[in-house]
Amino acid sequence: MNIPDRAPGQVRIGIAVAVPEPYAALLAAARSAVGDPLADLIPPHITLLGPTVIDQSDLDKVRDHLDQVAASVGPFEVHLRGTATFRPVSPVVFVALAQGIAECETIESRVRTGMLAQDLRFNYHPHVTIAHEVPDDRLDKAYEALRDFEARFEVASFWQYEHGDDGVWRPQREFGLGG
Repeated sequence: MNIPDRAPGQVRIGIAVAVPEPYAALLAAARSAVGDPLADLIPPHITLLGPTVIDQSDLDKVRDHLDQVAASVGPFEVHLRGTATFRPVSPVVFVALAQGIAECETIESRVRTGMLAQDLRFNYHPHVTIAHEVPDDRLDKAYEALRDFEARFEVASFWQYEHGDDGVWRPQREFGLGG
């Protein structure tokens, strides 16, 4: 995972759709089962904005921006189905979205404006990571273990997370969709 450095007076945030229970526990357990060292640090989610450093003094402005983004999009359904991978470009196995892709793309493009505008290393592709930067045999194991996985859930909000000094991503504030 590409974690940007931060200076004193800055926070490292990420914006994501949280995967609800009981699916979150199943996906976290699958990630842990393949020995992914990030399994206990990153809750299962669909990233909308990857790790981003902002000045602590700008956090209220960022939250105002996220309130506006959330108000501009209504709730939608996500259907997770099966596994896929970014190999050979990146050593990642993930659970794919069969529904909810366009809505995630819309939110992501709106989040990544204004003071959160940034260039992406890769084109945005909504997904739920289940193995990252582990040996190939473990990536294969993750791919096989959840290839028949399926879940549907309503997305009524997204979250702003903060990356702690201990490496854990913690939810800080929820933004309800549709105002």
